[in-house]
Order: sequence, then C-alpha cells, then structure tokens
Amino acid sequence: MKKAKIYKPSKTAMQSGTSKFDKWIIEFIVDKPGINPLMGWESSTDTYGELSLEFKSKQLAINYAKKNRINFEIIEPNIKKINKKSYADNFTK
Repeated sequence: MKKAKIYKPSKTAMQSGTSKFDKWIIEFIVDKPGINPLMGWESSTDTYGELSLEFKSKQLAINYAKKNRINFEIIEPNIKKINKKSYADNFTK
C-alpha cells in the first residue's frame, strides 16, 4: 500500500481565528509526477495524490490507516505560544 502523512493543517496568512482547525487530514505521498508529452504539464497516473481524508481526531485517522494497512507518518502541529500583553504594560516598566 502507499505511504501517507497524517497532519493537522495550519491556518493561512489571511486567517486570524483558529476555531476551524480541529481536523486531521490523511494525504497519500505519491511518486514524482511525469511530464505530459502533449502539453508539457506535470501529470501522473497515480490518483492517490488527489485523495485527502478528514478526521475529527488524530486517533481516528491512525485507526483508519491501521485498519486499511496504510503505512503512515504523523506530522505533529507546531503550537504557537501566545503572550498576552496589556497596553498598560508599556507604562509600568
């Protein structure tokens, strides 16, 4: 079976909230695509690259991969540390 990566997507630069980023995604890792001789575009006969599965938790994604005998790699998300600041701190130090 193909190898897949399980990860939690990060928000884009255009988004400020984090409420819709609680899902985990399985994406298959495909080989290098070939060059289409007619148009010169990248193309592939492997359709696993187009497949993306969403899960509510990391454990559900892992269970799915194990049940279907998919070799997987887990990519843990980087957790951003937020320092709460106050406007008054500018004048007290």
